Amino acid sequence: MNTNTQTTRLYHTALSPFCRKVRLVLAEKRIEVELVEERYWENPPELRRRNPAGKLPVLRYRGNMLAESQAIVEYLDESVPQPPLMPQAPLERHEVRRLCSWFDDKFNAEVTSPILNERVWKKVTRAGYPDSRVVKDGLRAIKEHIDYLSSLLETRRWLAGANMSLADFTAAAHFSCLDYISDVDWDRSETLRDWYATIKSRPAFRSILADQVPGIHPAPHYAELDFG
Repeated sequence: MNTNTQTTRLYHTALSPFCRKVRLVLAEKRIEVELVEERYWENPPELRRRNPAGKLPVLRYRGNMLAESQAIVEYLDESVPQPPLMPQAPLERHEVRRLCSWFDDKFNAEVTSPILNERVWKKVTRAGYPDSRVVKDGLRAIKEHIDYLSSLLETRRWLAGANMSLADFTAAAHFSCLDYISDVDWDRSETLRDWYATIKSRPAFRSILADQVPGIHPAPHYAELDFG
C-alpha cells in the first residue's frame, strides 16, 4: 500500500492558535484535509500515541505523523513550495521565525493563553469561573503588542516584510481566536485592523470563520470580512 494515498488528517481543537496556524497554511497551500476535533483536556491515550508530548495539533500527511505547529508549517512550506510562505534571504527568514516565536511564545503567554483559559476553556472543561484579574492583565498586555505590530506595519506591507509569510498566518491565528470572543480592540490601530481585514479576506480563512465552539457564540463581527 502506498502511504502517500492516505487522507491528510489534522487532529485539532477549534479555538487553538497553534491548530489554526496549521489549518491556515494547509488552506493557503490548497491541501485538502480532514479535521478531527480532539478533546485534549481529557488526555486521550490516542493523542500521546500520535504525539508523545500530548499536544495538538498533530497532522497525518503523506503517511507521516507530524507534531509541533511551527515545525509542521515549515515542513509544509518546503514540501509544497507554492505559494511560498518563507522568504529566500537568510536574514528575512530569521525575521519570519522571530515573529512566529513572538506570537507562539510571548504573545501566547501574555495574551492568548490567559484570556482563552479564563473566558473559554474554564467553561468548556467545567473548571470553574473566570478570574477577572487574569483577563484584565491579558487585555492590558495586548495593547502593547498592538502598538508594536502597528509600528512594524508602518514600514512594511506585511508583518515580516514585503511579502506575506508564516509570520502573518501565525499572528492571524492568535488574533482570530481572540476576535472570536471580541477581545481585540481594533479601534486602537487602523493599520493593524487593515492588515487583519486583508488576511481575513483570503480564501484560506473561510473554514476558520465558520468555526463554532459549543456554548460560546462568536462575536457578531467575527465572520464579517469588513468587521461589520
